[in-house]
Amino acid sequence: MADYQAPLREMRFVLNEVFDAPALWASLPKVAENVDPDTADAILEEAGKITSAVLAPLNREGDEQGCKWTAAGVTSPEGFKEAYQTIVDGGWNGLGGNPEQGGMGMPKTLVSQFEEMLQGANMAFGLAPMLTAGACLALDAHGSDELKETYLPKLYSGVWSGAMDLTEPHAGTDLGIIRTKAEPNDDGSFAVTGTKIFITWGEHDMAENIVHLVLAKLPGAPKGPKGISMFLVPKFLVKDDGSLGDRNPVTCGSIEKKMGIKGSATCVMNYDAARGWLVGEENKGLNAMFTMMNYERLGVGVQGLGAAEASLQSAREYAKDRIQSRAPTGAQQPEKAADPILVHPDVRRMLLTMKGYVEGGRAFSTYVAQWLDIAKYADDSEQERRIHAEGMVSLLTPVAKAFLTDRGLDVCIIGQQVLGGHGFIREWGQEQLVRDCRITQIYEGTNGIQALDLMGRKVVGSQGKLYELFAQDVATFIEENSDEQSLRPYLKLLAAALERLSDVTEHVINQALETPDAVGAASVDYLDLFGLTALAYMWARIVKAAAVKAEGDTSGFYTGKLKTARFYYDRLLPKTVSLAEGIRSGSESMMALTAEEF
Repeated sequence: MADYQAPLREMRFVLNEVFDAPALWASLPKVAENVDPDTADAILEEAGKITSAVLAPLNREGDEQGCKWTAAGVTSPEGFKEAYQTIVDGGWNGLGGNPEQGGMGMPKTLVSQFEEMLQGANMAFGLAPMLTAGACLALDAHGSDELKETYLPKLYSGVWSGAMDLTEPHAGTDLGIIRTKAEPNDDGSFAVTGTKIFITWGEHDMAENIVHLVLAKLPGAPKGPKGISMFLVPKFLVKDDGSLGDRNPVTCGSIEKKMGIKGSATCVMNYDAARGWLVGEENKGLNAMFTMMNYERLGVGVQGLGAAEASLQSAREYAKDRIQSRAPTGAQQPEKAADPILVHPDVRRMLLTMKGYVEGGRAFSTYVAQWLDIAKYADDSEQERRIHAEGMVSLLTPVAKAFLTDRGLDVCIIGQQVLGGHGFIREWGQEQLVRDCRITQIYEGTNGIQALDLMGRKVVGSQGKLYELFAQDVATFIEENSDEQSLRPYLKLLAAALERLSDVTEHVINQALETPDAVGAASVDYLDLFGLTALAYMWARIVKAAAVKAEGDTSGFYTGKLKTARFYYDRLLPKTVSLAEGIRSGSESMMALTAEEF
């Protein structure tokens, strides 16, 4: 079984050679004052050590032990509390946080690399700092100065952790029907009462305090999503001097028994007139929630990517070591009883598919993070640049969340298949990756909802204007690199894929004018079509960066990139043809059956 190793060489290649992240950071004054290439490299190096040496060794034991619940609280698996303290000591919880409140102010392009290492090493553990980062984003953007000064420094330090409390037993995607209530108190606080479910790390023993951001409704609030407010509800109340006071009546009623991520506590949280404080404006809670959603949905996509990278590492090592049968072209290692299974075309198909999605996916997640950085940090004088980036973020976020997690699970299943029977056995780790990765397609908005968001709100809702931002970016790359020798095998195929995507986009926009079901019928296939095309664009950018160093490359790093790109274009990109045909067929056959006929 391969031990997880942070893929630092791959990350440095994407950051520095494919996207020239240092140039991006230098163009954003608010970023440039916090990070330079040397700082970024030191962060990557240290993150690699912690995730590989501290977190990865806890992954299997955490899965086997799970969290333990009693009426007194939740106990994390052995070693998690000490590992969390390592994260605290290094300041990792505040990596992307606001420097004015104790954060490090690092750009998302860099933070997303750390997030991939964190999730690839130990997804169950990695959810704790991930949820804290999400809570910090919402609080920093919408909280009062008093709330930010009281809570953000402790959250960034990791002494306190955060949780997002949205879902209720009867209200998942449809948050407009939540029942949790918030009654005003005389002192400006609110009494929050209700029950939330599926609250990741809602209770644990790793941090001194847990800060819950809870969606609830005020008396007389409008019905539906326009009547939701957000409240900060701490596990322990905080005194005026910043020390912890009495326990707030917010308790964990139980933890879920789950398919995967067993090392994390997924809690049922009960609020019995717990004291909370309004975050943002009344009835604007969804606005506060969506502030962190763009970041967290990319973060969930990166979870899928991290699991896929771990699976690839294991499968690659196994394929090189496991000997079975002879190569079709004759014995490759005649001195041994058989050849490594890497010689077999089908094993290579599986490994190259994994590489195509993992390495292309890493480039895509960094591409999206780049737009997040521009949207957040662009100078006030660059309003047009910021607006453009915000449009790209809006369009690409559901693709990043859904496509990277769908392909993440695909890759983990393929990795399990490479190992054959050993992939089904716990000690080899592949079956845990399959179980852990599965949740990424479900939480933070199911992938079907992401597809509806992309197709309905972003594409049809803007009448294609948001889509044109992406299409133009790809078209500009094709035009600017038309004379690039290394890209000649790819640009015509990329242009054809983009034209296919554009034609389907226009087709569904027109269908939606006449058929209400058109968007829902097309959405999942459309997101896949979009994602495959986007990764083709990423592989073209990878080829451009690798080709200049491929000649004389004795390590195989750059030449391997060029050959993997060829496989992606030959074997994976053609899937867009069948997806486009399915989308064009419309919704009629999908909606034809009556309920009885099912």
